[in-house]
Amino acid sequence: MQGGVGAVAVTEGILRRQSARESAARTYARALPIVPVRARGLTIEGADGRRYLDCLSGAGTLALGHNHPVVLDAIRKVLDSGAPLHVLDLATPVKDAFVTELFHNLPPGLADRARVQFCGPAGTDAVEAALKLVRAATGRSGVLAFTGAYHGMTAGALAASGGACDVRVTRLPYPQDYRCPFGVGGPSGAELAARWTESVLDDPKSGVRQPAGMILEPVQGEGGVIPAPDTWLRRMRQITADRSIALIADEIQTGVGRTGAFWAVEHSGVTPDVMVLSKAIGGSLPLAVVVYRDDLDVWEPGAHAGTFRGNQLAMAAGTATLRYVREHHLSERAATLGSRMLTRLRDLAREFPCIGDVRGRGLMIGVELVDVEAEAEAEAEAEADTDADAEADVEADAYGVGVASARGPRPAAPELAAAVQRECLRRGLIVELGGRHSSVVRLLPPLTITDDQASAVLDRLADAVASTAGKRAAPDRAPVPQGRRRRQDDRAERAG
Repeated sequence: MQGGVGAVAVTEGILRRQSARESAARTYARALPIVPVRARGLTIEGADGRRYLDCLSGAGTLALGHNHPVVLDAIRKVLDSGAPLHVLDLATPVKDAFVTELFHNLPPGLADRARVQFCGPAGTDAVEAALKLVRAATGRSGVLAFTGAYHGMTAGALAASGGACDVRVTRLPYPQDYRCPFGVGGPSGAELAARWTESVLDDPKSGVRQPAGMILEPVQGEGGVIPAPDTWLRRMRQITADRSIALIADEIQTGVGRTGAFWAVEHSGVTPDVMVLSKAIGGSLPLAVVVYRDDLDVWEPGAHAGTFRGNQLAMAAGTATLRYVREHHLSERAATLGSRMLTRLRDLAREFPCIGDVRGRGLMIGVELVDVEAEAEAEAEAEADTDADAEADVEADAYGVGVASARGPRPAAPELAAAVQRECLRRGLIVELGGRHSSVVRLLPPLTITDDQASAVLDRLADAVASTAGKRAAPDRAPVPQGRRRRQDDRAERAG
């Protein structure tokens, strides 16, 4: 629904004042020049009367979408009860209910011996708390983190993230298929990443002392929606357990059903020593906690505190959200619908060569856009390297690992991705960009999205890609016969 001239003028005035008065550090507002005034579920309505399908969902915060009735009802009950809204870390019935529901949903290996620390209301503070905790518990200071990681914007969290400039942690390779750091991909790439980790820890001349902890995302979000292989994640659990290194799982964006399991680590059967939680656990309001094994609870009183760690409204909203996701099996729903969306997006990738890769888990989906104009030059270089690659194949076989194809992944296309994002917005679809070069279109719809809404999201995204890149099929991406395509999709689903 389109607004009138007056509504458009109001929108433009608000945006103009925001640009003039707010920090240059603002992010989402630059790419999404809208002024939300109403929202429900997947839909946002702007001040100009336009409606949008929101697949950003507060960067994954809104598990139930905007203003879900159970969340609003939980908030109203606290407001109407006369209960205090600010209590520092005092015990309240609202907090007790939240902790009970949270513990009910924790991985079994952690739930029966867990402690919880309420932090400042942002996930980055929970990361800071987790790092302080494992250092205090082990008496060691080092931290292991991974390329492509994102853990927050405060000093310690940023140092463990992939974009850190002043690196104070040991950086390890995170396995991925499309842009494998070893040029291999698949199980072989994950195996090499695991071997590298073991070598760094066990080599007395690696320059890395035994660390206090390893922090990782089961699915890298800002890094480009890269799911950790289950076998590799189990290896990381074994490597850390064997060396008395605390394993910290950052489930800030992946938690509460997002990936098709209540917690993303459950896909691999791994039980971490520490879990960092925020975003969806607050039911759209600010809340962050660290959950950890009781034997790590060595803190002195006040070792980590925060004025706003007792957010009663967020705890009430979070309890309602956690319970609703559990009782309505939204994790399973995310797995089923996410699989269908990935299948359709992979069909779209066969049609448009500018889609280099489609990946994700559950309703955490990424579409990487690439520069097809660089293809001719890359293919020419690949032909020149054919003989060298043949020799490399023989050598690699001797060591039991594969090698990347001569062609390799195409270059990232951040300008194209930004153009697709703009075209999506013109069509009433809000998406986010991520990845190493901001070339990955990310979909984080609420877990309550319907089949029809999912189809509408994909239709608008496909239309945006078509209008931006042009409908030009690559020679090596000719249409796949339906029967064979179905078999390919079945294999992909089993492998995933």
